[in-house]
Amino acid sequence: MKMSGVVAAVGLAAAGLMHVVWVFSPWPLASRADYARTVVGVAEADLPSGPLTATVAALLFLAAYLVAARSTAAQPGWMIRTGPWVVAVALLGRGLVGVLASGLDLTDVPSDYELWDLRLYSPLCLLLGGLTLFVAKAAVSRAVSREEESR
Repeated sequence: MKMSGVVAAVGLAAAGLMHVVWVFSPWPLASRADYARTVVGVAEADLPSGPLTATVAALLFLAAYLVAARSTAAQPGWMIRTGPWVVAVALLGRGLVGVLASGLDLTDVPSDYELWDLRLYSPLCLLLGGLTLFVAKAAVSRAVSREEESR
């Protein structure tokens, strides 16, 4: 369980770091227009604001902390107990919706965003969501076993 928690937390923190970069730069793409089209799937004029992108980064860092803490905490508080469940549902939901939304339109040539959503964004959300779900469930099982042993 610890390794799953570490992998999920590192992945979430890396995604958070990318969002911090995107507050200031379109890296690794050449322009804001390329970034808007490929990463967000919108026109450059419709890009989310810097503060909104920074908020997403902060939420990803919080998610990374919650998953890492849940995979190691013996007596977690309510936020560390419930947070990974919320993170798992959000990631799995994003991954599933992404696959369905980007993969359903088979008549048109997919946009840059749809290609990347099917190749990277949605699978990454599904992987991180699955790892987070595993951490949340394993921690519950571990707590139940510990409780039974103490009786």
